[in-house]
Amino acid sequence: MKLVTWNINSVRLRLPLLLQLMDEYSPDVICLQETKCQDIHFPREEIEAAGYTHIHIKGMKSYNGLAVLSKIPFEETDIYERVGRDDCRHISVKIKGVYLHNLYIPAGGDEPDVTINEKFAHKLDFVDELTSWFPNTYKGSEDKVIAVGDFNIAPLEHDVWSHKQLLKVVSHTPIEVEKLNAMKDAFSWVDVSREFIPENEKCYSWWSYRNRDWKKSNRGRRLDHIWVSEQLKNGLKDHEILSGMRDQEKPSDHAPIIVEIAL
Repeated sequence: MKLVTWNINSVRLRLPLLLQLMDEYSPDVICLQETKCQDIHFPREEIEAAGYTHIHIKGMKSYNGLAVLSKIPFEETDIYERVGRDDCRHISVKIKGVYLHNLYIPAGGDEPDVTINEKFAHKLDFVDELTSWFPNTYKGSEDKVIAVGDFNIAPLEHDVWSHKQLLKVVSHTPIEVEKLNAMKDAFSWVDVSREFIPENEKCYSWWSYRNRDWKKSNRGRRLDHIWVSEQLKNGLKDHEILSGMRDQEKPSDHAPIIVEIAL
């Protein structure tokens, strides 16, 4: 199965880029975050015409929103509310016997202090809930599980352009890294990108719009992730961060990540 995850930052605005990705890479399944689109306005017709006739979405006006687009039929679909909010941040499908979870973890605002920033508290609570939810849902079973999406946390030193300068910047603070590592360890997740790219090498999936020349400055962060359960580790065949999509006209600030997995 060839799988893509991408924070598209508005599915309607970036539809031409999505269709281009479909045409050039022909993935079996595409998971989108930040679709920013109510379900009634989702561009189903164009996506189905491109061969992705199985569509599972949960969207809202202007913010958040998720989609799973597939050439392969779904066996199950689910939508989840996290930390008591219906804000379109977690959906899943079962496909070819695999449980595929599409996540958009909250960004967390600007101040990494829960006492003055409710958005940061929401982010940490969201990760905490997932930390217990995955092992409580699947542990002890032979279920194959994949979690993908914009996790809004760059956990490793070389997941950011400057570890030292970003230690107090939301997305790379010690508390966020600690929480995400706890989530990873609780289910023994395999971090796919770092199976292919050594931890001592720089690896980014997001570059701010504020950088006039994103490629030259290369002040990136690895905010987008693909995690698989241990049963799928030996099936990992190929991986690429499609940074060229960041160079297109009117791009998302995130690059898609593609992985090929033998199921």
